[in-house]
Amino acid sequence: MSAGRWAVGGGAVVVLVATGAWARWPSDADPRLWDQVRPVVEARLVEQARGSGYGESEPGLRARWFCRAEAVDLDEQGSLVRAGVSTLCLEYGVRAGRLVECSGAEVPQVLRLRREAGGDYVVVSQEEPPEGAGSAEWLTGHFGLATTIALDTEVAADPLESAARTHFGLPADSPVTQC
Repeated sequence: MSAGRWAVGGGAVVVLVATGAWARWPSDADPRLWDQVRPVVEARLVEQARGSGYGESEPGLRARWFCRAEAVDLDEQGSLVRAGVSTLCLEYGVRAGRLVECSGAEVPQVLRLRREAGGDYVVVSQEEPPEGAGSAEWLTGHFGLATTIALDTEVAADPLESAARTHFGLPADSPVTQC
């Protein structure tokens, strides 16, 4: 193999490693602002998920949705906030005293929120990528190429499992099984 190919290959590896390291770093979103808008975003996600899961069709499971959002990018302009987020919503229920996971989805989204006169935020628009063709272009257009790579990291399900166990009164170490 020629020296030129080695140089190109080595350069590509350096770029990939640097990009991977950057993508694993936490978002540089303003934590104060994120603490204010996150509950609004997550409440919106839970509301939208209701009625869409398998567990809800089985009354004995007492299924409920739990959602978590992680800021990928956050931009505040006056009373408007653009929140680029990675979201995870999971539907949990209880069967025979065990936590069961029935449905779920992880989706990148862009939400726009407005600060009301009292200081509370409301969601004024919400977008997510189309399924299938056009998804990659949407992600790059809404998040940029480098940020799109950061979306490849998964949102942790542990906080949702913990919240579900607490909600259903289950021990902290109870296992999660599939519905």
